[in-house]
Amino acid sequence: MIGKIPLGEWVEALVIWIEINLGFLLDAISDILHVLLDLVSSFLEAFPTPLFIILLSILTLIITRKVMLSVGVALGLLLIDNMGLWDLSMETLSLVLVAAGTAVLLGIPLGILSARNAKVESVVKVFLDIMQTMPSFVYLIPVVIFFGLGNVPGMIATVVFAIPPVVRLTSLGIRQVPRELNEVADSFGTSRLQKLFYVQLPVAMPSIRTGINQCIMLSLSMVVIASMIGARGLGYNVLVAIQRIDIGMGFEAGLAIVILAIILDRISQNIGGKELSS
Repeated sequence: MIGKIPLGEWVEALVIWIEINLGFLLDAISDILHVLLDLVSSFLEAFPTPLFIILLSILTLIITRKVMLSVGVALGLLLIDNMGLWDLSMETLSLVLVAAGTAVLLGIPLGILSARNAKVESVVKVFLDIMQTMPSFVYLIPVVIFFGLGNVPGMIATVVFAIPPVVRLTSLGIRQVPRELNEVADSFGTSRLQKLFYVQLPVAMPSIRTGINQCIMLSLSMVVIASMIGARGLGYNVLVAIQRIDIGMGFEAGLAIVILAIILDRISQNIGGKELSS
């Protein structure tokens, strides 16, 4: 009978090797992300609450051209402030924006590369399948080992959780560009870069926008899990409420997360063009 393959021991050894030999790189990444999170959080908190609500409502009106939705955004934010969760909401929002932004910046180029290269796609697919099916609690362990506790490891775990739809839908959108359009672009002598920016990306934009929208929603859904490794914000309140069995506290924090999710969902659906179909 074949003995047990020590997969767990191999992975543990790899994690320890990375921690020992690449610790300087991990520390540098942690410092950069910590500064970035602080900058975004400080920027959001620099606005007085009434001014922030007014500006975001106006931005929603400009992007969506829906008066009732803009009024709903204002009322939702006012409710968050009334519940005394404004500062925590801004901390959660900064975490989501940085995590989703990082996932988009990494995911779109990776999706383009996988759409253009079958070998890259086969490798990327394996990692995306693992990232989407592996329970998030499992990869929280190496994240904590590499980056400790706090907002930075929470953000990194959120990126890992949220990046797959960006990569997949970007690759899908590029691959679904009609062959005739690519042939026309080639007949005009366009370079690969010109064809990408002037033909493929514009045609694939609805699919890419869907990926970005899903990335933002997944980032928000991760805030409670990220709080288990020290990430602050609304997710931490939910975690404390679970520990204390405090229904009221949990409901208020959960409601604030729902309000932020709806606002980000409606805005991201309408950025860059007509609203995405649900």
